[in-house]
Amino acid sequence: MSPQSQARGCLITIEGIDGAGKSTQVARLAAILAGRGHRLVTTREPGATPLGREVRRMVLGRELALAPDAELLLFLADRAEHVATVIAPALADGAVVLCDRFADSTMAYQGHGRGRDLAHVRRWNAESSAGVVPDLTLLLDCPIDLGTERRRRETDRYQVLDRTFHERVRAGFLAEAAAAPDRVRRIDASRPLADVGVEVERVTIDWLDTHGFRAAAASASA
Repeated sequence: MSPQSQARGCLITIEGIDGAGKSTQVARLAAILAGRGHRLVTTREPGATPLGREVRRMVLGRELALAPDAELLLFLADRAEHVATVIAPALADGAVVLCDRFADSTMAYQGHGRGRDLAHVRRWNAESSAGVVPDLTLLLDCPIDLGTERRRRETDRYQVLDRTFHERVRAGFLAEAAAAPDRVRRIDASRPLADVGVEVERVTIDWLDTHGFRAAAASASA
């Protein structure tokens, strides 16, 4: 996207392993962007829609034993609903959409982590996203042990899986990032949260300014 008027919004996604600090950085970045006057929509996967909340309960809870493809299809159903009812309308309205997890998480967890056919997962990912691709992705990357320590009190479906699974997930995120260097920025999330936040802010603001998404406050003072 070249510098232009904001006829279409942009989609910024935050990705990373469990414990990388995504929720913390999404909340901080959302406050900064809103404070700068950006028209902002903050959302997440799964859980941003009524369907998504049910999907979140099923896939993160441990009550149901889910086959890998059933788990994948639930995430894809959530994305189709999420894109249709939240993300696409916000983009059409010119908003900056900030999303905690998106298609890269499906590739990392259900593709690389679960060992499913990557081409198969990638194709279904694209179909469920209805052509919506993140404009900028911030990959918060940290070692598995650190992520585990930060999430040590949580016991959802993924937290109880072995280290090998989480290593595959992290490697999957890095592989997806390497395949899309123009879109994905890797950020070292092993540092203190404040330091990570400074870099998240800098990368995001630089991208928005470069691509013509000027904040209302900046426009008013220009």
